[in-house]
Amino acid sequence: MPAATIPPPLRGIAKFDPRKRAKLGSAPIAAQLENDKKFRELVAESVAAGWPELVASLAEGNVPPAADPVLVAAAAYLTRPPGWAEMIETARADLEQSAVAAEDLEREETVTRLREQLAAQKSAAKEEADRLREQIKAARAENSDLRRKLHDARERAKAAARRAEEMERTAEEARSAATAAGSAGESELRRLRERVADVEKQLEASRRAAREGRSIEDARIRVLLDALQDASAGLRRELALPTTISRPADSVAAVTGERPGVRGVPARALADDDPQLLDQLLALPQVHLIIDGYNVTKTGYGTLTLADQRTRLMTSLGGLVAQTRVEVTVVFDGAELNAPVQVVAPRGVRVLFSAPGEIADDLIRQLVRAEPSGRAIAVVSSDREVAESVRRMGARPVPSGLLLRRLGRA
Repeated sequence: MPAATIPPPLRGIAKFDPRKRAKLGSAPIAAQLENDKKFRELVAESVAAGWPELVASLAEGNVPPAADPVLVAAAAYLTRPPGWAEMIETARADLEQSAVAAEDLEREETVTRLREQLAAQKSAAKEEADRLREQIKAARAENSDLRRKLHDARERAKAAARRAEEMERTAEEARSAATAAGSAGESELRRLRERVADVEKQLEASRRAAREGRSIEDARIRVLLDALQDASAGLRRELALPTTISRPADSVAAVTGERPGVRGVPARALADDDPQLLDQLLALPQVHLIIDGYNVTKTGYGTLTLADQRTRLMTSLGGLVAQTRVEVTVVFDGAELNAPVQVVAPRGVRVLFSAPGEIADDLIRQLVRAEPSGRAIAVVSSDREVAESVRRMGARPVPSGLLLRRLGRA
């Protein structure tokens, strides 16, 4: 068929190999024949040219008795002679009868073949049964001989076992006599060694606990003293106080101003997103700035990979620490990490990852609890639960957007 006369839906199928076309394109071709009368007429012309006698006979209403039912049904469907639907139904009935007859013939042939196989197997089974009977008879005779030999061997083995038991009993008595003297001393020595090892372990644990507790308390006291010293120095500079210990006016009772702290920073004077609020917190003496790392990075540049987020935050914090000289601790969630993460932290920035089974929020609360009471602590996180919990512990929560604005200004 010329390419121009092929309907557009079938042009791709027309390029298939004929066998592939019959297998994969049958449904689209059948649908086009049903819905496209012009295409069906073109195909019918090709059928009429290939089988003119069959088409002519169908046009007269006669079905050749020797014609293939499939070809008759196809030609009747395409050429649509009078009574073509009955012709197709008749061809279908002929095909069903042929299929039934073929199945019956095949079943008969199968039954005959199975009968022949059954007879052959019966004959072979009879021969195999005779052979097995002879083998069983010979095996029984051999079994009787083996039983007699086994009985003799068992008797000899029993006698040897009795002699071996007597020799083993004599040797065991000798070993027991040789080891009885030293067993009591070895048991006592082993018990004493275990007691010494337990005492050494308890002593080492007590020393380690005392050393760790003392170092933590010393660090807390030193940080608190530094904060108090800086706060007093700042107050002395702000109020232009003299450096003498006391003056007569110092004995007059009055209400004095509170030293700077996170509670002294006005909560309503500035908006939560105003960088000046963070500037006031950073100006406090010995302030500790604790940052929820991923909360800040995902707020500011969450489209980057986690590694790029950490690198960008570390770079920005390096400039902030260089300007303010504050203590900065950045906490990242490391509960789902399979291996340690390499982080290049700038000077003055402490980077911590939460341990397996622990989230960054819990680590932030531990850092706040570890600080001495009275030290200025600011926690940067937009997590409401974190903000409320650290506020109850005496720290000042700061939104993540506030730190991002301060870093962007720097």
